[in-house]
Amino acid sequence: MYRNMKNKIYSGEYGFINGKLRKAAVLFVSVIMIMSLAACGAAGSTGAIMDSENALNKNSDPNKLQIVTTIFPEYDWVREIAGLGANSVDKSAVDSIELTMLLDNGVDLHSFQPTAADIAKISTCDMFIYVGGESDFWVDDALKESINKDMVVIDLLDVLGGSVKEEEVVEGMQEEEEEHEHEHGEAEADEEEKGPEYDEHVWLSLKDSQVLCSEIAKKLGEIDPEHAEAYNANADNYVSKLAALDQEYQSAVDNAKVKTILFGDRFPFRYMADDYGIDYYAAFVGCSAETEASFETVIFLSGKVDELKLPAICTIENSDQKIANTIKDNTTAKDQEIIAFNSLQSTTSKNVEEGV
Repeated sequence: MYRNMKNKIYSGEYGFINGKLRKAAVLFVSVIMIMSLAACGAAGSTGAIMDSENALNKNSDPNKLQIVTTIFPEYDWVREIAGLGANSVDKSAVDSIELTMLLDNGVDLHSFQPTAADIAKISTCDMFIYVGGESDFWVDDALKESINKDMVVIDLLDVLGGSVKEEEVVEGMQEEEEEHEHEHGEAEADEEEKGPEYDEHVWLSLKDSQVLCSEIAKKLGEIDPEHAEAYNANADNYVSKLAALDQEYQSAVDNAKVKTILFGDRFPFRYMADDYGIDYYAAFVGCSAETEASFETVIFLSGKVDELKLPAICTIENSDQKIANTIKDNTTAKDQEIIAFNSLQSTTSKNVEEGV
C-alpha cells in the first residue's frame, strides 16, 4: 500500500511554485535484479558489480570522494556544502568531490526503479544519501551488494528521528483501495506487521532541511577531514539562507488573509503546511498511487473552494491538472487559478544547468 497561502503565498513569491508523486516499482523487480548480479555466487556478484561499476565510471576520478544521492534536494544540498554551488563561500573542496544524482531523468521518488548500473554506482561510493521511506524499499538490497564497507550512509528519516510525521488522511481525502480492504477486515495482519507509514517528503520543511544539511556537512568532514572547515563554512552559510527563507514563509503566512490551501492532486507538502500552521485539503496523500478522484472527493473539494472562497486550486509539478480542473468546474465561481507547487522530486541536473 502506498501511503505514506491570497497574496504572496498564492502568487508563488515565497513558495515551492514553478507555475508551469505511486511507486511503480515492486520488490520483485529489485530482487530479480540483485539475483541477476549474484547469479554466480558471492564472488560472481562482486565481479559483476565491479564490471558494471568500471563501465559506468570509466571517466570517474578514483582520487575524488564519490557521493551518490537519490533525489534533487539531497544533490543540491551537497552541491552547496561541498562548494559546488554558485553561492558557496569556500570552494577549496570542489576538486575533491564527484557528485551523482540517481533520479536524474525526471522520474519522481515514488516511481524510481534502480538499474544494475545504479546499484553498481552505489556499491563503491564513499557516501550515499537517500530519503529512507517506503519508496526506497530497494535500498536495503542495494546496500547488501556494497563493495565499499566504509561507505557513509545517510537516511534522512533516520536523521530526523522523532520529528518524522506519519501520513494522515484529512477530511475529504480519498483513501486508497487497499485501505478500504482493511476497513472490511482483510489483510489486517499485514497492516499490523508493517506498522505506521511515514510521510517521506521531509525536504519540503525548511526547518528539517537545516538539520539535514548540518548532518551532511558533519559526515563529509569525517570522511574528508582536510576539508571539514570548508564543509562547515558552506553549511553554515546555506543553513542561514534556509533560516531566512523560513522566516519569509512565516511572514507570508502571518500576513495572509487565506491560510488554507487545497490540492486537486497528491499532497506532499504536509511538513511545510505544519511548519507554518496552514490548513489543507487534498484529493490524495503525498505518496498515493491514485490518479482518479471519486465523485465524492471532487464534490467535497469543490464545496470547500466555495465555502472558503479560495482563489486558487493547487497541483504538484507535472500534473495534467485534470482533477484540479474538474474541481474548478464544479465550483460556483469557476474562476479559480490553477497553481503548481514544485515538490522538487523530479528536478534534474540539466534543469540546474539551465538555471532552474
